[in-house]
Amino acid sequence: MEYKEEIKRIFREEPIPEHILQRMHEYERRRYEVPEETLIKRPSHIEGIKASSEINTGVLDAVAEKIRVGMSTQEIDDIVSEYTLSHGAICAPLNFEGYPKSVCTSINNEVCHGIPSRHRHLQNGDIVNVDVSTIYKGYYSDASRMFMVGNVSPQRKKLVEETKRCLEIGIEAAQPWNTVGDIGYAISKYARSKGYSVVTQLGGHGVGIEFHEDPFVSHVGKRGTGMLLVPGMVITIEPMINEGRAEVVIDPYNGWTIYTKDKSDSAQWEHSILITETGNEILTY
Repeated sequence: MEYKEEIKRIFREEPIPEHILQRMHEYERRRYEVPEETLIKRPSHIEGIKASSEINTGVLDAVAEKIRVGMSTQEIDDIVSEYTLSHGAICAPLNFEGYPKSVCTSINNEVCHGIPSRHRHLQNGDIVNVDVSTIYKGYYSDASRMFMVGNVSPQRKKLVEETKRCLEIGIEAAQPWNTVGDIGYAISKYARSKGYSVVTQLGGHGVGIEFHEDPFVSHVGKRGTGMLLVPGMVITIEPMINEGRAEVVIDPYNGWTIYTKDKSDSAQWEHSILITETGNEILTY
């Protein structure tokens, strides 16, 4: 509760710069979708989010050092939990809307929200997404990486690499006073040019003060549409790219894990970024 009160105090005491407000009003008059002022993080908020992001990146680095053929996905969860707690932070996924673990581990045809288990072991040739989210002193951060385990086929390696390129292209499009639609347009255009499909039901989101904030960041879109990207906003970009068709299904037993409907492989990379007055800044890796 003390952190929430501090966050509210910052909103009151650190106003949005007048030149940014004026430009927002100009776009609003032109009928653009303009963010609520509470989505514009103030300098002190950004410091807090960056501190959380540093821990989040450290968690993924710790996983990268130890991930190997034969380890269980529960061992990944243990690494995430131990590192996070040792740095005075909290694993955001744990108990979030009933999610039972500290991290998501999604293998091969699992698009996202794979649940760690002591009975699920990484096999030679697997690709796995490790999605980590951290709360530190009330501030949230969020990122995921793909890992290629053992001897991965050229087909899977290409999917992982091209998905990372989709992330980079999305970040390049996330410029101040562009729109969320510009991000989705850039990602989907590239992915489809490589013969892949883009998951549409899931996407990125605002982050920082809550786990999931507006706007929803679709990875498909039309240029010049969707919410305006204003300096001070913090969003995730996290394209989920399928080797086959875009359709997905949810596990009927655990209610969380999402798979490709056609059982084709899927990959995802995620960064949190800050929209600045001159471009953007990647906060989590």
